Amino acid sequence: MRISPTNIVLSYSFALCIISANSSAQDRNVNITQDPKFEQLLNEKRKINPSIAVNERYKIQVISGDAEKAKKELIDCKELFANLDGTIVFNTPNYKVWIGNFKNRIEAERNLIEIKKIYENALLIKPQK
Repeated sequence: MRISPTNIVLSYSFALCIISANSSAQDRNVNITQDPKFEQLLNEKRKINPSIAVNERYKIQVISGDAEKAKKELIDCKELFANLDGTIVFNTPNYKVWIGNFKNRIEAERNLIEIKKIYENALLIKPQK
């Protein structure tokens, strides 16, 4: 007696269904354990982050221009004024290099005098949130 290809396919399908029904699925419960030092690190980052982000502090804008010019000037500023933070901010259509993070206007103006010796067009700004 000859077995038709349809019967073979049905037999294999039936066997596959039985095997898959008997196999056990993965458990859906997931337990995550977190190192307590990770939470400490996050708290430290939260303390530091407000001073880095745009906030109510004064900054000095050194230049405004295209991306390549801004990158080059930021590197130069970091070399010349190593004690001041520097960042590039994009404000359509220009990239601006801001340095410093001064708590009050007097401190910012003192640094502006020194920076204007190198960057004549530098100006004092107070970024908006």
